[in-house]
Amino acid sequence: MPELHVTTRGGDTKTVRGRSGMSTMEVIREAGFDELMALCGGELCCATCHVYVDPAFAGRLPAMSEDEDELLDSSEHREPGSRLSCQLPFGDDLDELRVTIAPED
Repeated sequence: MPELHVTTRGGDTKTVRGRSGMSTMEVIREAGFDELMALCGGELCCATCHVYVDPAFAGRLPAMSEDEDELLDSSEHREPGSRLSCQLPFGDDLDELRVTIAPED
């Protein structure tokens, strides 16, 4: 199973395993990170699953959709590595992915 390294808002990092076919958001939530709200459940209508992706993985991610880009624009915490974790399919191609949970808006 591929691994995901998640850093909390407090700076603690935990490595979890996820199943291919899940979104990165689902892996994070299933692992018990309650600070990632993901209120819409992955329906791409909020930005409460906002994460910062380690720049080393930027080239391995799917392109950002216009809808995702617009939602991230609504966050005062948007940075160059910002993505919505519900839009990042998790699998072997993203093994060892490193994300940090963004501050809550």
